[in-house]
Amino acid sequence: MARDMDNTGVFGELRRMVQTTGTVGGIAARLAGNKIGLRSGGASHAEDLKSMLGGLKGPLMKAAQLLATIPGALPDEYADELAQLQSNAPPMGWSFVRRRMTAELGPGWEKNFRSFGREAAAAASLGQVHQAVLADGRRVACKLQYPDMKAAVEADLRQFRMAIGVYHKLDNAIRQDDVVEELSERLREELDYRHEAANMRLYHSVLADCPEVTVPLPIDELCTQRLLTMEWVQGQNLNAAIKAGLTEEQKKSIARALFRAWYVPLYQYGVVHGDPHMGNFTMREDAGLNLLDFGAIRIFQPSFIKGNIDLYYALRNKDMDMAAHAYEAWGFRDLTREKVAVLNEWAGLLYAPLMVDEERYIQDDNNPALGREILSKVHDGLQKAGGVRLPREFVLVDRSALGLGSVFMRLKVKMNWYQLFHEIVQDFDEQALAQRQQAAVKAAHFPPETQSAS
Repeated sequence: MARDMDNTGVFGELRRMVQTTGTVGGIAARLAGNKIGLRSGGASHAEDLKSMLGGLKGPLMKAAQLLATIPGALPDEYADELAQLQSNAPPMGWSFVRRRMTAELGPGWEKNFRSFGREAAAAASLGQVHQAVLADGRRVACKLQYPDMKAAVEADLRQFRMAIGVYHKLDNAIRQDDVVEELSERLREELDYRHEAANMRLYHSVLADCPEVTVPLPIDELCTQRLLTMEWVQGQNLNAAIKAGLTEEQKKSIARALFRAWYVPLYQYGVVHGDPHMGNFTMREDAGLNLLDFGAIRIFQPSFIKGNIDLYYALRNKDMDMAAHAYEAWGFRDLTREKVAVLNEWAGLLYAPLMVDEERYIQDDNNPALGREILSKVHDGLQKAGGVRLPREFVLVDRSALGLGSVFMRLKVKMNWYQLFHEIVQDFDEQALAQRQQAAVKAAHFPPETQSAS
């Protein structure tokens, strides 16, 4: 039934490439121009790029956002614009909704609902959300995937590789071949809403002992590859709440909930939510947190998580050999002491708030420019040292840490991050994590092709 809506063959991809080739080709040319000293009007072009990508419903925008967190992956003016980018594309109309719901649930789909909102409650990069009430009275959210998304993903990824390939020929400080493969795999996973439903079940389980965080459950009988129906959770947009003004107690409550929502899954189950932007959580009335959107979830090998914790202690004890072994557990190869020293500058930015047992801002003086200065220094240092190849496991952990840091900076809250961290990692045991992870993943009922850690 969905064939007339989703042209996922070569013509769909060609149509998408026509939309994006001009944008990406222009990016590649401008990046090259910047590197060889040609005038490119970088800030102006970056604003144009943000506008063009923001108007597209698709993955190119998401991939660009992720790259904006890696030092030197893009010139500063591009990274600054893309880090702010969220999908502002207008939602599709009721005719699309009827076609999608009919394609996924059949011509009598309305019988499942007492009411169904005609206007989208939210729009995202791959789909839009409608509020509805089931026949039994439960309030739910229905996420409907936009047409042609498979074609969009494949066309965008080809264009994305082209732009990155041009830039790599001119700057080899941080080689991102494996990162691009990681992004490709995660984006393809996001096309299957059955996988996201399993991610929701997984997170509902691993955060069961965190009452400050609410994870909605999917309504399994109303979920398909391109339709995700889940419990509706009531909450206030966090950005709006911050602008309206929060008490210090509310800020601390939200910060604690956010920290635990990300790092209990990571350090106790080897799982990370890779997309911590303001649109993916809302504030409960009690200043707890509703966690939303489970498309970008990554399951890691337990040895990688041990490497994360070992790196923390290596930095704390200034142990270069331990740090080198930790980076190898992350997947870094061909490391020299010079490269390890530069990587420690990078890791130091991420781990610094966890080093001292005191209340502090997430970053000294709550100054975002400081992070940019450190990342620029890291890029230059790696270039002089011969460059590194980023392991694919790195990308979502780095994205999560920097994304959460930006939210904590917006909150302008002082917390004892050291104590929050040690509450989670105390008595860490790699084998115990492996057993917990195996049980949780099995209970989540992932589609067979996507359930293993990698």
